[in-house]
Amino acid sequence: MTEHPTSHEGRQPLAARSQERTRPRQRDAAAAAPATAAIPAPAMGPDPAAAGSGPPAGPDPQAVARREGDRLRFVGAATRRIARGIDLDEIVLGLCRASVPTFSDAILVYLRDPLPVGDERPVNPFVLRLRRSDRLRLSDEDTENLSESERLRLPAVDPQADPTPAAELCEVLAGGALAEVLRGVRPVFGDSAAARVALPELLGADRTVPSGHRAILAPLRGRRRVIGAAVFLRGTERPPFEANDLLVAAQLATHTALGIDKAVLYGREAYIADELQRTMLPDSLPQPTGVRLASRYLPAAETARVGGDWYDAIPLPGSRVALVVGDVMGHSMTSAAIMGQLRTTAQTLAGLDLPPQEVLHHLDEQAQRLGSDRMATCLYAVYDPVAHRITIANAGHPPPVLLHLGGRAEVLKVPPGAPIGVGGVDFEAVELDAPAGATLLLYTDGLVESRLRDVWTGIEQLRERLAATARLTGPDHSPPLEALCDDVLDMLGPGDRDDDIALLAARFDGIAPSDVAYWFLEPEDSAPGRARRLARRALSRWGLDDIADSVELLVSEVVTNAVRYAERPVTLRLLRTDILRCEVGDDAPQLPRQRRARDMDEGGRGLFLVNRLARRWGATRLSTGKVVWFEMPTRGQ
Repeated sequence: MTEHPTSHEGRQPLAARSQERTRPRQRDAAAAAPATAAIPAPAMGPDPAAAGSGPPAGPDPQAVARREGDRLRFVGAATRRIARGIDLDEIVLGLCRASVPTFSDAILVYLRDPLPVGDERPVNPFVLRLRRSDRLRLSDEDTENLSESERLRLPAVDPQADPTPAAELCEVLAGGALAEVLRGVRPVFGDSAAARVALPELLGADRTVPSGHRAILAPLRGRRRVIGAAVFLRGTERPPFEANDLLVAAQLATHTALGIDKAVLYGREAYIADELQRTMLPDSLPQPTGVRLASRYLPAAETARVGGDWYDAIPLPGSRVALVVGDVMGHSMTSAAIMGQLRTTAQTLAGLDLPPQEVLHHLDEQAQRLGSDRMATCLYAVYDPVAHRITIANAGHPPPVLLHLGGRAEVLKVPPGAPIGVGGVDFEAVELDAPAGATLLLYTDGLVESRLRDVWTGIEQLRERLAATARLTGPDHSPPLEALCDDVLDMLGPGDRDDDIALLAARFDGIAPSDVAYWFLEPEDSAPGRARRLARRALSRWGLDDIADSVELLVSEVVTNAVRYAERPVTLRLLRTDILRCEVGDDAPQLPRQRRARDMDEGGRGLFLVNRLARRWGATRLSTGKVVWFEMPTRGQ
């Protein structure tokens, strides 16, 4: 009887064969991550069952030790590659790239759909979705020397030929074979009793599974529950899996599952951060009369989306607008929450029409109530388009830059003040000219300060950048506002952003004196009639006779209501822009409320008429009383 012992001589090592067979693929993936070490396995000669009954040659101890060392090095490299992933797709891709072709010829990764987050209870039914599949892709050069029978023995799963190499969805039945394997957590060979039933349930009944130890089903268990499964497949041209390969599969599955758990939690936190930032900052800027606005916000990094920087634009009575920009110390959720509280406080104080220095004083008190270490810088400015003036108060914030129409950029000299939260500090406001066509730029220190330059160097660079941009558009035209904001942000070089950035730009158009009519009316019975005549005369001068009747009626109703409660002269102002705005002010703090008059009531219908005829109307409480206003469309609107 002739013996046919299994021999290792004359066979090429698996690492060399895998490298030679997959050279095109490794060239494509070289930029993604370093190639992991291959796992040598005992070379397979003729099938011992067909070779005869003679005993096989014993394993070489040095070869076994070398093979186990390579296996450990592979596990270390593979787990590092998986751990480098931050989001879900990167982690799953890391598992696939680490496994194919070094450990397996193909891999299928199934994940729970939907994935539970943290400690939340998963939804029923238990559904697995095919998240990613990958296989060894052979080029024509790799397969040209293979016989037809060897080509047929390549791994059965081929994503290039079939975009869905296995069932995309699988419902895990309670008490079924797949549920039992997943509950057991440990990887199993594809030819085990449990896997022979579980794999068709997972992959689909019409999918063939390689026979023998050529498939491993590995459950993916996170911190608290099974979140998926991975299937490793080997073709017949390479040795089947060994017992120790179950330990390798277990390591890969464990690191992948824990990484997925963290990625899902990180994704939820990132979503919360995005939502928090979105709600903290204005969705859109208002469009007040006489000024155009543009804004930008950039987080410090993609992984730190929430910061304490904010900006705001708040319409005020008299067609004025408050411009606010601030920076809370820190980049955490706490900083963002404090920023939200300060922004809400600033909006409330602005609604009371307090002077800028008073707004900062109350913000300082609010910051001290929030905690002893709650500090922020803030700049609060109020622009009056009728007077063409701007009033600014500063609390430790970088000074604004004013770009004039001719191209000159000026760093405004405003008192620096102390940051909000210091306490016991008086804030000072300055009033400056705001000529038509000029652009005011408010920003946070992340725009001008970094590890590469100090804040004053950055401010000077910003001033020079604005002046250079203005020169490109010529002395008679202001640069487009949105393009100006983008150009300002372009001054930041790569790696030059250490802090988040808030940017608010205001283009002053102003309201010409010829478009403003202003009167004082004594609080007496003849005031409504005089107001009607004055309003009609102004509208006739502006060529708005077609709306004179409606405006005259509404002016009469609002002035009548003001005279009823006022003790000092009532003010009447008409502003003509793209709309007609009428403002009536008095010294009574009570705001009017619309109500439905009864049939026998003689009054109570004035605001009802205003609400029906005006495009918009409102009332704002001032420190000296209130202003009731309404807006009417002009010709063609």
